[in-house]
Amino acid sequence: MSEKPKFCEEHIFEGARAILCVIDPALRDVALVYRDPENRPYGNVSKAVAALAAEGRTPLLAMNAGMYHADMLPVGLYVEDGKELSPLNTDDDFGNFFLKPNGVFFLRADGSAGVMETLAYADAGIVPTFATQSGPMLVIDGAIHPRFLPDGTTRYIRNGVGVRDDGTVVLAITRDPVSLGAFARLYKQLADCPNALFFDGGVSSLAWGEQMEIDSGEPAGPVVAVFEKAGD
Repeated sequence: MSEKPKFCEEHIFEGARAILCVIDPALRDVALVYRDPENRPYGNVSKAVAALAAEGRTPLLAMNAGMYHADMLPVGLYVEDGKELSPLNTDDDFGNFFLKPNGVFFLRADGSAGVMETLAYADAGIVPTFATQSGPMLVIDGAIHPRFLPDGTTRYIRNGVGVRDDGTVVLAITRDPVSLGAFARLYKQLADCPNALFFDGGVSSLAWGEQMEIDSGEPAGPVVAVFEKAGD
């Protein structure tokens, strides 16, 4: 049985249970995975971690990390190992992804990470090693997304990613259904992230090692995985 990583802690925020995993990219490797060597999408977090373990790369944790179409292709930008598999999406449409501003979570070759609003990312000229676009942004430069109600009626188990001013990555998932407003406040107040991005709700899943800790039973497209650094 896999144990909770030491950098993950359980919290209660506004009456809901949540897990915050605080990752220093200088101490841990963070990567995005999406497809197997035959170019087939893993399709869910469980299959992704099983495949990684079979390769001798069992992650410390993994969770879904971006929205996808019915054919499992990412809705927006997706970069893995420096290769762009899906382009940046600046279209207008319906659904959470298009509740603008949306944004991009990225990792550079030196391991440094960021979360940035989509148009700002497009203008920044960043060359990522890994990147996933999702939406909506939860927190933008310290401000909660302007279109969120304080506490809307739609509640799901939700997950996302934020980056602190010092470059620390915070992956969060709730154990209880919450509104987008509450989840944004969690990232602003509890996680202390000036920029944070919504990954998904209702399909949110978390694995510790090969064991599913929170399993929605739903498909997943891109997956974020955290590993011990090579040689550790």
